[in-house]
Amino acid sequence: MFSNSTILVTGGTGSFGHRFLPMTLKKHNPAKVIVFSRDEMKQWEMAKLFAGDPRVRFFLGDVRDERRLHRALDGVDYVVHAAATKIVPTAEYNPFECVKTNVNGAMNLIDACIDRGVKRVVALSTDKASSPVNLYGATKLASDKLFIAGNSYSGQRETRFSVVRYGNVMGSRGSVIPFFRSLRDGGVLPITDPRMTRFMISLDQAVELVWHAFEDMIGGEIYVKKIPSMTIGDIAAAVAPDARQEVVGIRPGEKLHEQMIGFEDAPHTFEYPEHYKILPAINGWSDDPRRIKDGVRVAANFTYASDTNPAWMGVCDLEAWIADNATKIGAI
Repeated sequence: MFSNSTILVTGGTGSFGHRFLPMTLKKHNPAKVIVFSRDEMKQWEMAKLFAGDPRVRFFLGDVRDERRLHRALDGVDYVVHAAATKIVPTAEYNPFECVKTNVNGAMNLIDACIDRGVKRVVALSTDKASSPVNLYGATKLASDKLFIAGNSYSGQRETRFSVVRYGNVMGSRGSVIPFFRSLRDGGVLPITDPRMTRFMISLDQAVELVWHAFEDMIGGEIYVKKIPSMTIGDIAAAVAPDARQEVVGIRPGEKLHEQMIGFEDAPHTFEYPEHYKILPAINGWSDDPRRIKDGVRVAANFTYASDTNPAWMGVCDLEAWIADNATKIGAI
């Protein structure tokens, strides 16, 4: 689908962009991939990794700046929206800044994509957007709603928007695995609560879910990957089996368990072999056969939460993943 097309990735110097670019360039051979982000140093470092590949371009800008987005989107066919303020405590203590990027930035991108005639847009979301208890989750829920409504907002134009939602990306910069690895030599790992559970997904799986969304979307769908859960204690045990675990309590804005689909969304949710799809409640789209395809509607009381998840990752499984990816953990 991407062959000979132009793709732009907002926030493209982050962990997702670092994996999306090489995977997409290798498998789909687009004509151009534009990395749009606001950190010149990260762009400079990333450019060295793709030196000599004329398909990779860099565009300095911020999703808060609609005019800059409008310029960057000239000739772009597909957009992946990965730019976000996403660290939970940071968002709690800097709420205005979080809203400017996650909500205002989404609005700017939607307007610019419609005006520039972009074909399809996939926005990255988070499990924290389902029944949010923190500001980051609330802004991402608002962002999700904006992108869904963008399919009506575009009117007669052909721009279409969808969302992918997933949990903790294993080994990504700022996530729990590299954090625990940085402390393992000290012999003590801080554990918020031994009962705490989280969804676990690899960067490769995250990229593949975005590919699937682009290929499958009609507009307005939220794609939720089926992935395993782990307890925070088991994650710590896999990273540093000899370290002592010290319970320090839940940080401001954190949940004990994460959720990707709440029972309020169950009437509009369909199951597929490897994922779920939440269809829009607006405009009767949740009953649209083009969007449902071969999906099976879930039970009326269905939820998809990290503590009741039927799939679990064991300590040995994570240890094996860490051994295979040791050099990449926390690097991007």
